[in-house]
Formats: sequence, C-alpha cells, structure tokens
Amino acid sequence: MEPFTAGAIAVGTIVATKALEKTTEKGTEILLDKAGKFLVTLKKHSPHTVIALEKAPQKPLDYGKAVLEVESAAKANREVAQAVQELATAAQANRPSNLVEILREIKASVEKSQQSYPSTFIQNIEKAINAAQNQTIDQRYSTFNV
Repeated sequence: MEPFTAGAIAVGTIVATKALEKTTEKGTEILLDKAGKFLVTLKKHSPHTVIALEKAPQKPLDYGKAVLEVESAAKANREVAQAVQELATAAQANRPSNLVEILREIKASVEKSQQSYPSTFIQNIEKAINAAQNQTIDQRYSTFNV
C-alpha cells in the first residue's frame, strides 16, 4: 500500500477507533493496540498532529493537513512509516464499521477546504476509501506527487 493511502487510512482509523474504545467488537483489541503504538511513535516526530488527532472528533480536525503530516513523518522516519503501515494493515483486517464513513468525511473536508490540494490528493483518498471498502487494492504501480 502506498504511503499516502496508508496515511489516510491511519488518520481515519484513529478517528474511527474513538467509538470502538467502548465496544467489544472482534478485532478491536488488535486495532486499538496498533492505533496506540502508531500514536506513541508519531508523537515522537509530530506531537502537534497527535494532539489534534486525539481531540477529534470533538474538536474539528483539518483532515488534509493531518494526512499530509502523517505522510511527511512516515517519509522522514522509518519507525513512523512502519507504524502507519501496521495500523493501515490492521484496519483493513479488522475494519472499524465507521472507517469508510470517516474516510468519506476526510475526502469531503479536503474538497471544501480553503487550502488548495492537488487532484492526486483526492484520488489517493478515494483509493483509501476503496481499500477500506474492498479490503484489497493493487497499488504496485500507483504514484503520489505533491
């Protein structure tokens, strides 16, 4: 899975798992464990992003900025990249019931944002939505350019 798609799924999963913290859905423990490890790892490299993620959805989150910050941290640090990938993989295997909805919110938020994002940004969020819906996607030849 390409880094951007994994980053979008990771951000969406963090927001989605807020609702899971009080449930006993199958796979929730694995997902919450991976989400916790991701946040601990990301906090070392981008503490302000973690603070914003932890406050969502009670406090509005600039999803586009959060995804870009996660992607940037993952590109700069192998440990963050691994945590992002593990969380995205866990989210696909144990998909939270509201993940697709959250990813659609991310896409809608980015589309109506005042900030100008490249069209590839939206396309990659769509790939994340497809990955979350289908749980499989071949991205071997996909590229992401900002």
